[in-house]
Amino acid sequence: MNWVITIMILALLIPIYEAWQDNSIWQKMLAFASIATKTSIMILVVSVLRDDWMIGVVGVLILSVGNAALMLLAHVLRRINDL
Repeated sequence: MNWVITIMILALLIPIYEAWQDNSIWQKMLAFASIATKTSIMILVVSVLRDDWMIGVVGVLILSVGNAALMLLAHVLRRINDL
């Protein structure tokens, strides 16, 4: 179980490195969306491995609501750039 989590954490570092290199706000937002998605998938995997579905419900909520807030932020930034 530990090696699966270690590989997932290493995969989580890839978008962080990409956001660190590029100064574009859209690249950073894409990286943060990727981080949120990967984190929620990690939570779901841990919940399945531990057979604890309450943690899985939290992962599903983060997956569905967390990305919605990021999309709202993207639309606000697009509207600000249009003005």
